Amino acid sequence: MDKQTTIGFVLIGLVLIIWMWVQAPPPPHARPVSADSLHASMPVLKDTLRVERPAATHDTTAHTPDDLLGSYFSVRARGEEKVIVISTDLYTAEITTKGGLIRKWELSAFKTWDGYPVQLVDFDRGGDLSLLFTSGDGKLINTKNLYFDAREKSWTTYRLSGDQSVIVELTLPLAGGKKLTKRMTFTNGKYAFETDFEFTGMGDAISNFEYQIVWENGLRYAEHNSVDESNFALAYAYSGGELTEVDAGKNGETTKRDINGLMDWVATRNKYFALALMPEHGTSQGAYIEGSRATVADNGVKKNFALALKMPLMTGAEHAKVTVYLGPLDFDIVKGYGRGLEQIMSLGSAWIIRPISEYIMIPLFQFLHKFIPNYGWVIIVFSIIIKLALQPLTRTSMKSMKRMQKLTPLMSEIREKYKDDPNKQNQQIMNLYKEYGVNPAAGCLPMLLQLPVLFALYAVFKSSIGLRQSAFMFWIKDLSIPDAALRLPFTLPLFGITDVSGLALAMGVTMFLQQKMTVTDPRQKAMVWMMPVLMTLMFNSLPSGLNLYYFVFNLLAIGQQMWFNKTGGDEPLRKVDPKKGGGGILARLTKDLPKMK
Repeated sequence: MDKQTTIGFVLIGLVLIIWMWVQAPPPPHARPVSADSLHASMPVLKDTLRVERPAATHDTTAHTPDDLLGSYFSVRARGEEKVIVISTDLYTAEITTKGGLIRKWELSAFKTWDGYPVQLVDFDRGGDLSLLFTSGDGKLINTKNLYFDAREKSWTTYRLSGDQSVIVELTLPLAGGKKLTKRMTFTNGKYAFETDFEFTGMGDAISNFEYQIVWENGLRYAEHNSVDESNFALAYAYSGGELTEVDAGKNGETTKRDINGLMDWVATRNKYFALALMPEHGTSQGAYIEGSRATVADNGVKKNFALALKMPLMTGAEHAKVTVYLGPLDFDIVKGYGRGLEQIMSLGSAWIIRPISEYIMIPLFQFLHKFIPNYGWVIIVFSIIIKLALQPLTRTSMKSMKRMQKLTPLMSEIREKYKDDPNKQNQQIMNLYKEYGVNPAAGCLPMLLQLPVLFALYAVFKSSIGLRQSAFMFWIKDLSIPDAALRLPFTLPLFGITDVSGLALAMGVTMFLQQKMTVTDPRQKAMVWMMPVLMTLMFNSLPSGLNLYYFVFNLLAIGQQMWFNKTGGDEPLRKVDPKKGGGGILARLTKDLPKMK
């Protein structure tokens, strides 16, 4: 392996190291934090004219002064709280008449890291999905502070099966025949529900001809590491095919984004779950997003995003319908709404990585999973498929590298002969490549072509809910996070490593064996250990599924190299016919490579 090939490997390594350094989540500095303990200070939704008072942590409805609600709504400051339960195959929800809110949303098929049902709604703050507006007498009203009426008795439970659905109707009657009605339609087998707001005679009770449909308290966390989960927590607004992404600010700061125009949806996500508010097409006239970040117990981090849809209230617009999605970030499910909601999934950069993730990786994994229930074996089969796809290119690369090895004595003679004339030395070496039809870059090409696959796999493994809590064997309990085979009694400087990934270590060993088999130039011996060590350190914090793929791929490559050495490695070195050329397109391009000094 000559100097150019070495430089190629180093450049590939640098690309990998920089990309992994940017993309990999920072190592945790704390022990796991229970999802129940992750409560950060909540952001404050802002009206177009006035700022709402901060939401209280505990119930303040009974203590809300009448003068804060004004003449229109003070009558609803007190009332009877009823709780209505919706039980479906996918979730169990609780609706409370105290604010007309969704106060619980437990998913049946998913557990938190410590074994409890995933609860997406922050019930400690009373729940979510209210209306915010300025009343006709100048009061800022949030319907979470008002009591609705319901025809059901408290703790009425609707158990849905098959394709059954139920409508829960909450009403807020006011003086003078005015009324606000909130109808929520729940259907078995769907994570989304429809909410219809109907305004009767409310024209003078709501000023500025505008109100907001708000979700103030974001999503609860469910994963082992709050720092890692916060790295995925973001909010989005989608309008006219354009996606706006909003991240939280620094601790104690609030990020605010006011967006005008017809909205397709606003949404927020954590690592594996999402909330989206999707209005009827052409009804919403804007959106408002606030993001905050706070430190929680044991050096944990909690992001929170408040969402609002701006809605008009004019003649002919006394109704508003919004679809609320509360469920997993499953690609097929969110894409099935046909509104571009899949844009919130972290599948890599749009120009090359995301298409590979979306149109190759996910469909292939889903297809294999139909026949192979364990995702670990799916990854192994996938590794074999990728290796077979790259086999022709890899074999060509091996032949080129073998010829490079056989050219090493001739290149050594040239370097010795022209050691005082670097330009002449490089020119003679380039002529040698051309004479024997050798492409010095061919050995790097399979690695370069594999990089988009690795990046796409990283994107899929870190965000695919199918891999969440998917065990393989032995100590590998979750293919979506790093596997911890050994805990160090200290923290490795620079990399912050405290847990050693067994699969990353195995991948590094296989890479070392590969280097040992292919590097023969004594001047390049550092490559034998340098790249494996660097890659092991960088891959230590990556999902174990990715390391499993790379480990199996390297094993296959070692087997292929041994087979090639046995069956095709003794091909004699021949000069090529200058009229026909040789070495392929890349070899012919080497004549244009800049001379190396």
